[in-house]
Amino acid sequence: MLRSSIPDGLAVLVLSCSAPLWAGGGMTAEHVVDLKAVRQVALSPDGKRIAYVLRVQRSADDAPGKPWAELWIAATGSEPRPYVTGKRAVSDVSWRADGKAVTFLASDGPDADAQVQEIPLDGGEARRLFEHAGSIALHRPSPDGRWLAFTAKATETPEEKKSKEQGRDWKVVDEKPNYRRLWIRDLSAGTSRAWIAEDLDVLDLAWAPDGRMAIVRATKSTRVDDDYMLSKLYRVSLDGAAAPLVETPGKLGGFAVSPDGRRVALLGATSRNDPLAQSVFVVPAEGGAARNLTEGLEASGAEIGWVDERTVLLVASQGTRHVLFQLDAETGRRSEIAWPRLIVADLHVRGSRIAVAASSPEHPAETFALDVGKAPARLSRHNPGLDGVRLARQESIEWKGQDGLGITGVLTYPLDWREGTRYPLVLQLHGGPEGVDLDGWTTGPLEPVQVLAAAGFVVLQPNYRGSQGRGVAYSKADHDDLGGKEFEDVLAGIDQLAARGLVDPRRVGTGGWSYGGYMSAWAATRWSERFRAAIVCAGLTNWIAFAGTTDIPNEMSLVHWDSWWFDETELHWARSPLAHLATARTPTLIVHGEADTRVHPEQSVELYTALRLKGVPTRLVLYPREPHGLDERAHQLDFIERTADWFRTHLGSGTGS
Repeated sequence: MLRSSIPDGLAVLVLSCSAPLWAGGGMTAEHVVDLKAVRQVALSPDGKRIAYVLRVQRSADDAPGKPWAELWIAATGSEPRPYVTGKRAVSDVSWRADGKAVTFLASDGPDADAQVQEIPLDGGEARRLFEHAGSIALHRPSPDGRWLAFTAKATETPEEKKSKEQGRDWKVVDEKPNYRRLWIRDLSAGTSRAWIAEDLDVLDLAWAPDGRMAIVRATKSTRVDDDYMLSKLYRVSLDGAAAPLVETPGKLGGFAVSPDGRRVALLGATSRNDPLAQSVFVVPAEGGAARNLTEGLEASGAEIGWVDERTVLLVASQGTRHVLFQLDAETGRRSEIAWPRLIVADLHVRGSRIAVAASSPEHPAETFALDVGKAPARLSRHNPGLDGVRLARQESIEWKGQDGLGITGVLTYPLDWREGTRYPLVLQLHGGPEGVDLDGWTTGPLEPVQVLAAAGFVVLQPNYRGSQGRGVAYSKADHDDLGGKEFEDVLAGIDQLAARGLVDPRRVGTGGWSYGGYMSAWAATRWSERFRAAIVCAGLTNWIAFAGTTDIPNEMSLVHWDSWWFDETELHWARSPLAHLATARTPTLIVHGEADTRVHPEQSVELYTALRLKGVPTRLVLYPREPHGLDERAHQLDFIERTADWFRTHLGSGTGS
């Protein structure tokens, strides 16, 4: 359904009618999967409006698939207005240079390619700007309004289609890669041309303010691993000449060109084995050496943007919270900006005007606007039903690892917590291992924290060494020691809660996805005597086999292990959960998506088979079509309910003692 120029009163009605009628108890699985969340924000050229993407779950009657995504526009002092709603998958929202229309990517049907579409600010229907052969992955209108850059893969040729029909459809790995090519469209002439002749897979792009050149991030292959580890920044002129901008040693993140076009700020790694693109560098726009503006900062950069020609705004994770800094590109001086208890999911900066999608312990990501140095104003409220749901108490905590290193985490109390009572504890372990759990909205389909709290469990989300949020040294502190001191950090957190009299150390369970799944499998085997229940989700169980089946063998080996499995075979096997079956007795629920290319489902099958043969209570659930996580509503509901039931069965009812 397409809507624009909706009167304010009707916009309120849309928000109210879309709210689920929730009771006044704690959160349920249905509450969690049906939550809406803002995913991307884009400021209009004059800074007065914010276009944003809203994730909306499919209904039970919809065909299985990912959640829908809608286009909304908000402004200070008025209710947000829906512009593109219904069963659509809007993404990559931007503005025309004159601010009179919003552009975005969407397809016209379930089997159609995503194309650049546009909807006027003052009313009308969305329309395709042009037709391109193939699905468009990203688009960036130039600031001067003349050009539109976009990327797309090539479609099948008639010869390739015929070969498929005749059964000649074998695949030769790494042969004839299908690049995301960079295209440029002259908006006035209505013509498109390939912009770069070189074979590059283009991943992101930022225009210079004058529209005469752009900075792109690209790799020379289409492998996911190379996207992680080998992408580079290039300076591309309008004639298509592409030249490397700067030498970078490892991962790259977001980047932006300064308002005067003289500098490029980027998030990058300090070395090849840096697990994160967490440091802010500035490099001349014509190319040259990069300067690190955050050297020694015990925080991890997450989002950046230019405030003026010499000031970079940085959002960084520090412990369990987000902090904001202004960085002087000339002097390197850093100054912290006052920031409330909000966790930023997306950031867009236009001068001193800022738009963010941000969450808090009380709500998932919503749209906020602010001027630099002032308090953010909340513009959207897409889950009014949360006002009728009791939320468990949540706080940040700190403790010491066995070697004295400071560790942080997020602690959630049982919904009806009574002081002086011990409760069963459930760990929710983040992935990565360079992920982080922040003190914002912590509940989702893969980590149903508030559902577990409503069931009577204490929930701890620890940021063990190797996590982001404490700077480069901390994120490297688990190198060649996976499952070692980082897991001892987790055990120390359990011990602290037990010493406080909050949890019963005899009733501890653990769960997590990906690397969190590895940590939970490690808990269920190597540390089985400490855990009464485990849930292993898309987890790594055999490091040797994983290295040969994952789509990120370089990333996992270079920035986390900091060693190759074929050079350190004994160590990598010794840190595999499957190597410790002799001590395994923890009841273990294992779940995996059948379409997972990051952690192959065979990792879960191996663990299930071994535990079953040993007589350890175990169950394996495979979710069809799902990648490295769960997208479909029915699968999410099933997982949350299985999670709560597994912990109730093996840890007790969740009541205190």
